[in-house]
Amino acid sequence: MNDSDNIPANPVPDTPADVAPAVLAVPAVPVVPEVASDTASAGKRPSRRGRGGKSQAGGKPAAAVANGNTRQPARAVHPALEQLASLYPKHFGAEFLPLKRGIFQDLREAHPDAFTPEDLKEALGQHTRSTKYLQSVAAARPRHDLTGQPVEDLAAEHVYQALMELWRRRGNRTPEAGRQALRDEWRQRIVRAFEASGLSRDAYSEKVRTRDEAAGALLDEALAESAARAARDEALLRAFEAGNTTVEAFADMYGLDPRQAPRTLDAARRRREVAAAQVVAATPEVSEVPEAAQASDAPQA
Repeated sequence: MNDSDNIPANPVPDTPADVAPAVLAVPAVPVVPEVASDTASAGKRPSRRGRGGKSQAGGKPAAAVANGNTRQPARAVHPALEQLASLYPKHFGAEFLPLKRGIFQDLREAHPDAFTPEDLKEALGQHTRSTKYLQSVAAARPRHDLTGQPVEDLAAEHVYQALMELWRRRGNRTPEAGRQALRDEWRQRIVRAFEASGLSRDAYSEKVRTRDEAAGALLDEALAESAARAARDEALLRAFEAGNTTVEAFADMYGLDPRQAPRTLDAARRRREVAAAQVVAATPEVSEVPEAAQASDAPQA
C-alpha cells in the first residue's frame, strides 16, 4: 500500500503516535499557504523572519489574481513552532531539514514540560506541510535527528510525494501560459528522483504511483524519458568501449560536450551496475545438494 493512501483527511493527526506519518506524507488538500510568523502587535501583517530568515510581507493581491495566483493569505505560525525554531534553528528556523521518524517522541522526551502533546502535534503538522519543508524532502536530503545528524535516507515514495505536492501548489498559481514549462521542469525532477532511487522502473512505479491520473501521466512521461536516456547512454558507452580513443576524442567524434561526456559514460556504467545487482537480487538462491544425497543418486556399480 502506498503512503499516499495513509494521508489523513484531517491535517492534524489524531494521536501523538500519528505525527511520524504526518512528517512523511503529503496532505491531499487545497493549496496550503507557506508558514508565516506571529507578530507581537495585533493588526500587523505576519512576517517570516522567525522561521525563514527573511520577510514575506508585502505583495500585490490584485496583480496576483490577474496572473492566476490563487494562493491564500499566509496564516500565523503556531507558538509551539516558534519555540521549536528557537530551540532547533537548523531544523525549524532559517534551514528546514527532513526530520527523522519518531521525532515527536524525541521532542517529548527532550522537553517534557515545554509542549503539550496537542500543541506539539499541531506545530509539527504545520511545519511538515509547509512548502519550505516539502522542498527539503523533494531534494532528497537525509532525515536528521535533534542533534542535526543525518540518520537515514528518505524513502523514494516520500521524495516523490513531496515533489507532486509542490507541483500541485506551483500549478495552482502558475498562469496557463507557463503550465507546459512547469510540467517539463517537474518531469525532469521526477527523472532525477527515479534515477537516484536505485530502483528498477517497475519497483519505483509500484512504490510511488497513486490513483491521481494527472500525476500518473507525468510519472509515465518521466519513466519513458529516463528509459530513452538510458538506452542512448548505453549505446554511447558501447561505442566508446569498442573504440580505442580518449574521452575527449570520443566526445568530439560524436558531437558531445567534452565536459558532459565523462558524466554520461559514468552514468551508463552505474546503470549497468544497478541492473546487474537487480538481476542478482531477483535470482533465487540454489541450495547446495548434501553430499549424502549426491552419493545416493550416484549410479550403482
